[in-house]
Amino acid sequence: MRKKYFDEEIYKRISISSLILFSVYLVAGNKNKCDFEKLISRGFILFPKAFSFPGIPKWPDSRKFDRPLRALRNRKLIIGSSKTFFSLTKTGKKVAEEITKTFRQEKLKL
Repeated sequence: MRKKYFDEEIYKRISISSLILFSVYLVAGNKNKCDFEKLISRGFILFPKAFSFPGIPKWPDSRKFDRPLRALRNRKLIIGSSKTFFSLTKTGKKVAEEITKTFRQEKLKL
């Protein structure tokens, strides 16, 4: 059975904002609307240590998405909100593709 997450040693070197951008890229890339719930779910599944509650590692902490999402919007890498849907701008897509290359260069546990 294949694992559905990335190795913590790989993703702990990548910023939370980049992990969120990558998660938006994956959700939206499957022709899905990237709502807040899907984003939290995908981020937590792929990067559980980065997005879990400190004292409860089996549960995602949605608060960890708040500031990074605002920062990504301010940097014009994403558009949308937690009340609607998130999508990548052209620049955001380019950055997400670079993050994808970073993950591919590492040995992934998928």
